[in-house]
Amino acid sequence: MADTFEALDAFLDEYLDLPVRGRDGQVRVYRIEEPSAEDGIRIERVTSLAARLAAGGTAPDKPVLDDDEESDLYRMCLGPAYDQLRTEVGWSAFKHVALTAMFWVVSDKETASEFWRTGQQPGKAGNRQARRAQEKHGTSGSAGASTTRSQGSTSGTRAGSRRRGKRGGAARSQG
Repeated sequence: MADTFEALDAFLDEYLDLPVRGRDGQVRVYRIEEPSAEDGIRIERVTSLAARLAAGGTAPDKPVLDDDEESDLYRMCLGPAYDQLRTEVGWSAFKHVALTAMFWVVSDKETASEFWRTGQQPGKAGNRQARRAQEKHGTSGSAGASTTRSQGSTSGTRAGSRRRGKRGGAARSQG
């Protein structure tokens, strides 16, 4: 008995609609179409290389992309919306839209949505936010200890003596 499959487009997202405030103050919804298969493969190749390098891998022997291909990475991610976005929004918004599209292409809509909301690399945003919250609210064990002043010396040394610095520091301060 053969299984039947739904049409592939029944569950794939073929576009993203992203609302962006332009330089003129107006919010417009930009439709980011899915890239061609060829561009999708190229985007995957670039991002997987970057992930390996970030994880401590070594640089490839030859460039993954030539200069023209590298300059076209955002164009591949943004497709037909590239030119309109480039002229209507500032650099920060342009980059955020392009990276959101990149996460969508290489992962899925939920990952892209997480990046869109947080501006942080998906999977790392929660950890960084949790660490910052702990540091801010003093909930980690080391955070409380680091704010405690050290006890004054009771060894009989002069109260005005200087702390030791780098080796030879006292000789420099005298001369």
